[in-house]
Amino acid sequence: MHHSTASEVQHDPFVRVRGAREHNLRGVDVDIPRDALTVFTGVSGSGKSSLAFGTLYAEAQRRYFESVAPYARRLIHQIGAPKVDSVTGLPPAVSLEQRRSSPGARSSVGTVTLLSNSLRMLYSRAGTYPPGAERLDSDAFSPNTAAGACPSCHGLGSIHRTSEELLVPDPGLSIRQGAIAAWPGAWQGKNLRDVLEALGHDVDAPWRELAPKDREWILFTEEQPVVTVHPVRDADRIQRPYQGTYMSAHRYVMRTFSDSKSATLRARAERFLTDSPCPVCEGRRLRPDALAVTFAGRTIAELAALPLTALDSVLASASPDGEAARVLSEDLRARIGPVVELGLGYLSLDRTAPTLSAGELQRLRLATQLRSGLFGVVYVLDEPSAGLHPADTEALLGVLDRLKAAGNTVFVVEHALDVVRHADWLVDVGPLAGEHGGRVLYSGPPRELAGVTESATARHLFGAGAAEPGQGPGRRPVRAAAGSVRLTGIERHNLRGLDADFPLGVFTAVTGVSGSGKSTLVGQVLAREVGERIADPAFPVRRLVEVDQKPIGRTPRSNLATYTGLFDVVRRLFTAAPQARARGWKAGRFSFNVPGGRCETCQGEGFVSVELLFLPSTYAPCPECAGARYNTETLEVRYEGLNIAEVLGLTVESAAAFFAAVPAAARSLRALEEIGLGYLRLGQPATELSGGEAQRIKLATELQRLRRDHTLYVLDEPTTGLHPADVRVLLRQLHGLVDAGHSVVVVEHDMEVVAGADWVIDLGPGGGTDGGRIVAAGTPAEVAATGAGRTAGYLARALGAVRP
Repeated sequence: MHHSTASEVQHDPFVRVRGAREHNLRGVDVDIPRDALTVFTGVSGSGKSSLAFGTLYAEAQRRYFESVAPYARRLIHQIGAPKVDSVTGLPPAVSLEQRRSSPGARSSVGTVTLLSNSLRMLYSRAGTYPPGAERLDSDAFSPNTAAGACPSCHGLGSIHRTSEELLVPDPGLSIRQGAIAAWPGAWQGKNLRDVLEALGHDVDAPWRELAPKDREWILFTEEQPVVTVHPVRDADRIQRPYQGTYMSAHRYVMRTFSDSKSATLRARAERFLTDSPCPVCEGRRLRPDALAVTFAGRTIAELAALPLTALDSVLASASPDGEAARVLSEDLRARIGPVVELGLGYLSLDRTAPTLSAGELQRLRLATQLRSGLFGVVYVLDEPSAGLHPADTEALLGVLDRLKAAGNTVFVVEHALDVVRHADWLVDVGPLAGEHGGRVLYSGPPRELAGVTESATARHLFGAGAAEPGQGPGRRPVRAAAGSVRLTGIERHNLRGLDADFPLGVFTAVTGVSGSGKSTLVGQVLAREVGERIADPAFPVRRLVEVDQKPIGRTPRSNLATYTGLFDVVRRLFTAAPQARARGWKAGRFSFNVPGGRCETCQGEGFVSVELLFLPSTYAPCPECAGARYNTETLEVRYEGLNIAEVLGLTVESAAAFFAAVPAAARSLRALEEIGLGYLRLGQPATELSGGEAQRIKLATELQRLRRDHTLYVLDEPTTGLHPADVRVLLRQLHGLVDAGHSVVVVEHDMEVVAGADWVIDLGPGGGTDGGRIVAAGTPAEVAATGAGRTAGYLARALGAVRP
């Protein structure tokens, strides 16, 4: 019998997975070539991420932990290995996921790409210092260190301020008439007025007649005097004197803005605040001595504010003074290259991370990896095409090819057909979602997928799915607008003096390459403007619903059931069960957010957080309740044979059958099912949901409480994370909203969706300073015919693909 030697195992050109059972995978066996570009496809929820991230990446990470340190073995024990019999031939992996926790306000394009480090080194070693100034360490050029931060604004660059004009918009009113608009309403505002009166201020004179020093004190004092208030007796109720504390309008606004849990109150406080640049550093975030150092005649703050393409040309034309300057500036340009190549040249180093989309962040990390020169590793990418215009996808494919050429294995979870067609190898998972998925339907070269009848991917990749009757674009006459929202003179980010018309009562798609200003126009300008004009009864739109891809919660505590309100219904059913009534339990007993019925080891999260040295912390199932979230007594109560943890374990689809007789639950489950989320478990933690899933949960929650009032629905890239088959389902819902008399505006890169819109607004022509203009607006056919922007050609192709 032949024993395989170590060297033969080394040369096995395949990663071999045996018996993968993570999430919904059904004992999957699959072989995937190394040193190739492999794309994992399948409908949303089919199990492709469980295979790519949950199994392959998790196993590579576990082996890496095992090799680094004995203390890590303890952790592996806590995190648990992926559920798989064996994986062979797997090199170490680098994961570039989209759903990594969103970075804080202090992280920026410069910190994510490490470009800031190089730029600081350049200033520290090769900058031009004022005569007699001593060299600064590179730390002194960072607003995030004590050595570099401007002491006045702590390196944030701006300070929140209020002003008398904002706090008192109408100085003709007296305090009793409500001159101080920033004060809270109802009792609390009346109380502050009574306290002022007790302090001897005139609350009946018009505001502008009060002495300036009194006005200043009333609005801005930091003092909080306590006085006895004798309320004016109303005939109908006796009010006793009480101790009242005064708080100035400025102090009230600042406190509400920084501490209030209520988003409405915070937003109200924000109306009375201006974000003004810090007067000391003028918004440049650094100490004066750091800002005195220049390179090519500019400060580090000036260079960090330039788009990367402009920064690159400054470095190219600067004649380096000495070897250090030459080496450092070449290094910087080499790092900028891949970022520009991935279509992100419009970003500046000081652009903060929270203002970036998930796709932009992931591509920044990808550019950083390109530069790191690793080889022999596996890169696992989560939809790198998210947020990419078809024109930018071509550059992305070039980057993936370079990673592969450098001797790496590239695994990509992807829905964009252009990326799928480019793969060396396809692993198609399905056939459907959740418990109807979890099998590998095909693993091999893309062209042979055509013969796999069960595969939804095959239908779309090879054109059979493109022309189902009554589906694709060109099947429905373009709707006529019922009015419009006109925006004029827009100034924001790269939009300069732009005018835009958004038709109402139709489906509008806003297109353009990355960075052309789509999200700014739709998410910031349109949404804010409509939000403000809704108060006017003559304005045709009565409600605004923004459906973004932000997570529905940041911890395992929030989930599908809690977000949609379904869980309240379920808790009432359990509270009414005989065992619960006999024990006198109330609904709180069945909540995992309060002490009582929950497992106290994990405090109802079902997971415990495992802190790792040098690595992001991870969640592991709770050792006490094994993820059930409740204590044993609570789990003794059953409703129709299931305990509460088992109900949370049901998928939306099974729950719809289980709760068919409970109208309140059935409605919300039906909305989730119709939008294609039947595969999600009710208790699935928010931390496990993708951005696209979170967005569809929000949409379903909206759809279940459909109003008569004319509503404007605003969606930012709703098809991200969706297989073409699921895009169909989503579009049916969105077009249904328009047919019911509402308006829908989507920012979108999927040309199939754009082709089926009633109106298209195309921004461009490029990104950043080359963008921000409307290059075409009209029906899809008109925009495809004008050919002005970079969208026209791709849109024409999508319209042409549908032959009646």
